[in-house]
Amino acid sequence: MIDFLSSYEVLIQLTLSMTLLAISLQIPLRMGVISFASVGYFAIGGYATAILVAQQGINAWAAVFLSTILGGVIAYILGLGIAHLNGLYLAMATVSFSLILSVVAVNGGSLTGGPVGLFGVIGPITTWHFLVVVAVVIFLVSFTERGKLSRRFDAIREDPQLAAAMGINVVRYRRLSFLISGAIGALSGSMATLMKSAISPESIGFGLIILALTVIIVGGQGSWVGAVLGSLFFLWMPQTIKFVGTWEPVLYGFIVAVAAVTLPGGVLAVYRNWRYRRTAAKVIAQQEARTRDLAMSGATGGGSGDGV
Repeated sequence: MIDFLSSYEVLIQLTLSMTLLAISLQIPLRMGVISFASVGYFAIGGYATAILVAQQGINAWAAVFLSTILGGVIAYILGLGIAHLNGLYLAMATVSFSLILSVVAVNGGSLTGGPVGLFGVIGPITTWHFLVVVAVVIFLVSFTERGKLSRRFDAIREDPQLAAAMGINVVRYRRLSFLISGAIGALSGSMATLMKSAISPESIGFGLIILALTVIIVGGQGSWVGAVLGSLFFLWMPQTIKFVGTWEPVLYGFIVAVAAVTLPGGVLAVYRNWRYRRTAAKVIAQQEARTRDLAMSGATGGGSGDGV
């Protein structure tokens, strides 16, 4: 296992970072809020950590904590400002938020390092630490995917007006989704920056928005499992098709296109449908067996009565 981590350490770190970013994107989507601000939170967490560690000399773990809090606070304020928007208007506002931050990073002078970015962001944090952080986040997020909280999320997504009529504070839950999304997104950027020891405007551009969204589409947006599956697919798939040489981008794009078209609910939805069909088949088989047993029991009982 240690040799495996050493050989693919960078790829594992990218997978963990993308998993957190995808979960950050999932949280609002599960309540019907189309927000792409997660990349902006990623930038906030990454640059805040770089400034605190490289320029201010603050402990790396303290910088991670402060950056995560900062991302959550800014996300909550953003939610207050654009709460009246819906649908594509909300999506465009959040995309603009992320792109504005990339422009600020380029023109931030010595604070952000300009187009070059910030380097020398060194802290005593390893891939194992990153893995533990991701596991803790997944454990906490999993509580929102079952029980009463999960049903409330589903109600808000499917019919906000009906949810409000049932006594669910839709506005409060949506603002809470921004806060959680911001904290997780900033945590992703913070940990990724410490793993790479650097951050630059190139790593927080529009391409990251597209990648995070594609991960959610292919993996599935209903659970953290979809974020993990999507991250593994997009970051590890190129490693398995290197044998095609220069045709690698073409084959990779073809696989992504096929997955997006044939898996409308993502890989997670395929698994859930298979499990549902399997469970339904078992129930039907049990009912048929019970019916046959009752019929045979009745026939046997009827025969004994005729003999008497």
